[in-house]
Amino acid sequence: MSKDSLVTSVLRYIRDHLHEELTLEKMAEELNYSRFYMARTFAERTGCTLYQYIRGRRLTLAAEKLVNTAGPIVEIAYEAGYGSQQAFTLAFHKMYGCTPQEYRIRGVFVPKQAEISLCGGFRAGSSTIDSRRIAA
Repeated sequence: MSKDSLVTSVLRYIRDHLHEELTLEKMAEELNYSRFYMARTFAERTGCTLYQYIRGRRLTLAAEKLVNTAGPIVEIAYEAGYGSQQAFTLAFHKMYGCTPQEYRIRGVFVPKQAEISLCGGFRAGSSTIDSRRIAA
């Protein structure tokens, strides 16, 4: 399997299991690769670590839920894989520059971590969007 095929398989696995507990060991076992090779190849091809990508995808989906639903923030935090609302708020603030409550009040969803797709050996959609550069 080529490195791009491996990364595509990893991305598919993450997409299909994003709402579950994801560990490097479990992914490596499921995909039948060394966790070190898989992690190194993913970072080499995408420009981010597996952990950064998973965290970014979960926070992006949480941001979408904050804007499009009225569910409690603590529930959204747990769905995003955080053990507490405080941990979620810290991670969310680091990525979005505001608290989840402030983001919800703004009411505009800006995806920060798009799904990565490899197109002909090139990565597309792997960078995060800096909303401070977007004119309102």
